[in-house]
Amino acid sequence: MVSGLPSEFKEEYSEQAYKLCLLGAINTEIADFFGVAESTFYKWQNDFPVFSESIKRGKLQADMEIANKLYNRANGYDYVEQQAIKLKDGQFEERVEVVDIVKHAIPDTTSIIFWLKNRQSAKWKDKTATELSGGVNVTNLTDFK
Repeated sequence: MVSGLPSEFKEEYSEQAYKLCLLGAINTEIADFFGVAESTFYKWQNDFPVFSESIKRGKLQADMEIANKLYNRANGYDYVEQQAIKLKDGQFEERVEVVDIVKHAIPDTTSIIFWLKNRQSAKWKDKTATELSGGVNVTNLTDFK
């Protein structure tokens, strides 16, 4: 929290807030960046629709990119890696050539578990609740020692 009077809103704050959101900044961090209290940050969102929209757009884009990466990790994916190879041009002559090699990243178990627990929690959560019916008569607690 910053003491003193909050700074006045400036148009360029919208673009700056958008970029901060792309980096994963949360509201308190954005307010700190601008040197204002969170209450001022929220007031700016209410008073300046362009500022509010920039924040929403930046957070949505960042979340979509991360979700896509998680999805790819869970499914596995292909990627291109450059590799240098040595070629012989004659008995005593060699040259190096860089070639693209397509590789495959196998599905990541942790990403799969995370995905399923969040997307289908009823089927994949770790703990299940068991509901008991009927009454319990606890007249003699010494029976439970």
